[in-house]
Amino acid sequence: MANDVMEEREGAIQVHSPTPSPSVKVSQETVEFSKRAPITREGYGRDGKHISLLGNLFKVSIKALDGTFYQYNVSITIGDKQVVEGKDIGRKVMDKLYETYSSLIAGKHFAYDGEKSLYTVGPLPQNKLEFAVVLEGSYAKRDGSPGSANGKRTKHSSLAKTFNVEISFAAKFPMKSIALALKGNDASKIDDSLRVLDIILRQHAAKRGCLLVRQSFFHDDVRNFVDLGGGVTACRGFHSSFCTTQGGLSLNMDVSSTIILTPGPVLNFLLANQNVRNPHQIDWERAKKMLKNLIVKATHRNMEFKIIGLSENSCDEQFFTLKVKNGGGTSDEDQTIQTTVYEYFTKHRNVHLTYSASMPCLDVGKPKRPNYLPLELCSLVSLQRYKKALSTMQRSSLVEKSRQKPRERIQIVMDAVQNNCYEDDPMLKECGISIEKSLTQVDGRVLEAPTLKVGNNQDCVPSNGRWNFRNQRLLAPKKIQGWAVVNFSARCDTSYLCRELINSGRNKGIDIDRPYAIIDEDPQFRRSSPMMRVEKMFEMLISKLRVRPDFLLCVLPERKNCDIYGPWKMKNLHEMGIVTQCISPVKINDQYLTNVLLKINSKLGGMNSLLAVEHVPGIPLIKETPTMILGMDVSHGSPGQSDVPSIAAVVGSRSWPLISRYRASVRTQSPKVEMIDSLYKPQADGEDSGIMRELLIDFYQTSQHRKPTQIIIFRDGVSESQFNQVLNIELEQIVKAFQQMGETWLPKFTVVVAQKNHHTKLFLANGSNNVPPGTVVDTKVVHPRNYDFYMCAHAGMLGTSRPVHYHVLLNEIGFSPDELQKLVHDLSYVYQRSTSAVSLVAPICYAHLAAQQVSQFIKFGDSSDSSSGRGFTSAGDIIYPELPRLHENVRSSMFFC
Repeated sequence: MANDVMEEREGAIQVHSPTPSPSVKVSQETVEFSKRAPITREGYGRDGKHISLLGNLFKVSIKALDGTFYQYNVSITIGDKQVVEGKDIGRKVMDKLYETYSSLIAGKHFAYDGEKSLYTVGPLPQNKLEFAVVLEGSYAKRDGSPGSANGKRTKHSSLAKTFNVEISFAAKFPMKSIALALKGNDASKIDDSLRVLDIILRQHAAKRGCLLVRQSFFHDDVRNFVDLGGGVTACRGFHSSFCTTQGGLSLNMDVSSTIILTPGPVLNFLLANQNVRNPHQIDWERAKKMLKNLIVKATHRNMEFKIIGLSENSCDEQFFTLKVKNGGGTSDEDQTIQTTVYEYFTKHRNVHLTYSASMPCLDVGKPKRPNYLPLELCSLVSLQRYKKALSTMQRSSLVEKSRQKPRERIQIVMDAVQNNCYEDDPMLKECGISIEKSLTQVDGRVLEAPTLKVGNNQDCVPSNGRWNFRNQRLLAPKKIQGWAVVNFSARCDTSYLCRELINSGRNKGIDIDRPYAIIDEDPQFRRSSPMMRVEKMFEMLISKLRVRPDFLLCVLPERKNCDIYGPWKMKNLHEMGIVTQCISPVKINDQYLTNVLLKINSKLGGMNSLLAVEHVPGIPLIKETPTMILGMDVSHGSPGQSDVPSIAAVVGSRSWPLISRYRASVRTQSPKVEMIDSLYKPQADGEDSGIMRELLIDFYQTSQHRKPTQIIIFRDGVSESQFNQVLNIELEQIVKAFQQMGETWLPKFTVVVAQKNHHTKLFLANGSNNVPPGTVVDTKVVHPRNYDFYMCAHAGMLGTSRPVHYHVLLNEIGFSPDELQKLVHDLSYVYQRSTSAVSLVAPICYAHLAAQQVSQFIKFGDSSDSSSGRGFTSAGDIIYPELPRLHENVRSSMFFC
């Protein structure tokens, strides 16, 4: 094939393509991007050693396939057409409706979603029905009308409430769509039918008093609780959902967990949450934010209320007007007196209070009608979700305490199927559904680990997904010279650290000079702001060094979540252009130092290892044709941070035909938006400032001036409902970026989505250990029509391994199933930071690291001014500031390693 020529002229690239045969020809004048849909399965893999497995899916038989699901809209109002919101009250109203009016709906059972829809098998007697449903007054006192200390009599609170329920026909869809989907046909209504079945599962769990989190259900059972500290608790439950597989309709059951507030006295929660021992140490402003909208039970009345705030004054100083009966006068009018909340409860209600006098009261009323309860009379009810970000210690505790070994997980899942009694559910009975009680048997294959090339041209064969550099040298070690050490920690012996690092590097083939200097932080600045500490450290660095360092080793005071990390990274990568490695050593040994050296060598441009097939090179369909590999990921803010922009990161391979070197490009976008919008970014002057242009130029410059005629995209973090958007929004941007550079043809694309957030688990048939690394499954438990497979490339050492679910959306390049599965497997062994195979392909891991690291720039910037740099368009949309650009010295490095 004749070499194509790409010339860079005035910032643009001109392309002349004598033989664009491997690519797709397009017209440059008018190019319309044809809408794409995910492809269907193109065959099955055969390579690897066969292995018998079990999957956590249970076969489902369905007899009423000739039936039809009917959907009805539900409107629940009270009084003067005031809409009733809240799933709890909605379910209680609908349960009472069935109890009262069952005969008027012909005894027809229904599945209610808790909001505005219900579903039946077959029609209701009429297309529109109206009912008056009466509930006792104690149905729910979470609406802020406790009648506690608001000065009004409370006997009205026990009166019944009348709700108006309107039910009207909306749609219908046949259950036979499930059978069509199982046969591999494109049944457009299958999603509707499966949604109804999942709603039935949710209703079944709700009737048993479970907390519902999408399709995961949690019982109020202390045996499932694990205290994580800080007033929060991990609650173990189970995930349950129906899915279509090649083996038929299945029920997917898995162990699940969520985070709840630790139930019990509110005071105990606040002490734990703020990590203080004495109530006088409580920060009440912080407590007010934490307690807002939480549900408490008043122990003196056994009723539940929602907290809207705290009283302005303490319990013994918070006055309100109380109406009391005229004691002996002739007038029937009530008297009004001023009293405190404390006096009201102790004298008028004869409630003994021991410690509430000096504390604020809980306001459980409404914004203009406060109602106060003393703190000690209130306890947090169970199963309230905690929706804020966990601390590092809490996350570590959660991971450690929520692991189950394969055999234990299998037993929990089997018990859940037995104990849920789905066979007794009336709606499932009407559907003719029966569920087997045994796990699905699956045939898997174990792919052979790829051989790696390390130093001295030696072969390294991983064992159980792992290898090491004992008595081995790195493939392409980079000499470390012109470097220095900065120390923010008061506990680290940096002289010893440097000696051991130099010795360890020598054994790995890395020649490390003595550092220019070791600079300890001035103790007087340790209480300064993170930004100030970094600036002062650089002042000392500049004053002590005659030349600019090429590399800085930074010793941090804390191992994780150190507030210096963001300012330090931003200073080096954005302003100074210096490669840096942050560490916080606890135990300095050869294994630890080797891991540090792997990262440093990669950042400086060295190479730790390569696939042997890269060294030849001989990767099928890649060795002859310039091929670019992309890893794409979007990182979002923590739960509750709705105004923090999301970070889109894309890494692109460089130095073709290698597949182990990558460059990253990172941008901000609107919060919680998953589709990347900056792959192609046309400017007013006609230039493109998007991600793809940057990566395409880099590929050309590092790949013998060849342009990619094939692009393999690995996309992380999208759901099945977003697959079409990946193909028709993100891929279209990539095409436009290519065309904007003057191309008259398009490369061929293969697009693969990787999902880890799913509930399918694979076990050895005997359930003893995790499946071996390299396990792949593309039959029985996969989609009956779409092109997908499960792969567990890594060795699961703790808990139960979670395979990655790969979905092939497009395959213009023409990989066979074996070739594509081998490529995915191989890409799990090119992660330069580690000596073990990773669960996800390395490009996605790198994209995640790049997004995570650069997001620290925003975290650091927001700490000084959360609204800094934001603007608004004429339509009122928020414009989020662009990230600080990486310095040209580090822009093309693997700074994210």
